[in-house]
Amino acid sequence: MKTGSRLRGLYAGLKQSIPPFRDPNLSDHEIQTGVSFASAGSGYDDLTTVVSRANPVLNQVEDFNKYIVRLKGIVGEEEAMKIIRGALVLISAGTNDFIFNFYDIPTRRLEFNITGYHDFLQKRLQNFIKQLYDLGCRKIAVVGLPPIGCLPIQMSLRFQNPFNRKCIEHQNLDAQSYNQKLVNQLSKIQAVLPESKISYSDVYEQVNDMINHPQKYGFVQTKRGCCGTGLVEIGPSCNSVTPTCGKPSQYIFWDCIHPSDAVYQYLSQNFVKNVIPKLL
Repeated sequence: MKTGSRLRGLYAGLKQSIPPFRDPNLSDHEIQTGVSFASAGSGYDDLTTVVSRANPVLNQVEDFNKYIVRLKGIVGEEEAMKIIRGALVLISAGTNDFIFNFYDIPTRRLEFNITGYHDFLQKRLQNFIKQLYDLGCRKIAVVGLPPIGCLPIQMSLRFQNPFNRKCIEHQNLDAQSYNQKLVNQLSKIQAVLPESKISYSDVYEQVNDMINHPQKYGFVQTKRGCCGTGLVEIGPSCNSVTPTCGKPSQYIFWDCIHPSDAVYQYLSQNFVKNVIPKLL
C-alpha cells in the first residue's frame, strides 16, 4: 500500500520518491506529503508472506494506524484527516499470490480451483479497502494483474531451453479473468462506501502490447530480464555484483518478475491520463 510509486509521483507533479514509512529518518515533511507502506513480495494472501518473508498486508494497516497518530501529532487531528481524505492510496498486489501459492508452489490448489482463488483474494482485497476507508481514505486506485504467463520466471519454470520460450497462455487467461472480476468488484465496493472514489488501473493490456509489439516502444528483449541471466534472478539477487545488460531501456523486464523503468514510464503516463482524473 502506498500513496504512489516513484514514477507515478513524477508524472502527477508530486515528489519523485515516495519514502517508506519504516524509514527511521523519515521527516515530518515527508509524513505530510506521502509515504509508502508497501513491502516487496507481499500479497493479499497471508501464505504469500510465509514464502517471501515480506510484511503482511495486515501489518501494513497497522503501520498506517501508526502513521495517522504521527500525522495528527504534527498537524492536529482536523488537518490530518483532511490530508488522509484527500490522499491518493495506491494498492498493487496479487501477482505474488498466484506465483507463490497457485502456480509455482501449488499450496492453494489443494483448496481452490482458479475461480475460487480469484474470489478468495478479492474478498481479502475488499476487506482491506474497507479497513482503509474506515481510517479515512477516500481515493483509492487498485492495480490489476499483468500477463503473468509472460513473466520470465514463469517461462523459465516451464521451458528448459532458454532459446525456446513463450508465454504460458492459461496463466494469462487467468489474469484476464481476475481483472474482469476486479473491475466489477471495485464498482460494487465504491457503491457501498459513501464519498469513496475507487478506480481500477490496468497494466495487463499495456504490458501485453509491449510484449507483442516491442518495436512500437523501443524494446528489443521481451523474454529475459536485464539482471544476470535474465531467467531466474529476482530482487536481492540483483545487486552490485550481478552483471546487468548494457541497455536496460531496451528490456521489458528488469529481473525475472519486475518490469524495467522504461515500462514503468509508459505505465505511469497512462495512470496519470486515465486513472487520476477518475479520483479527482
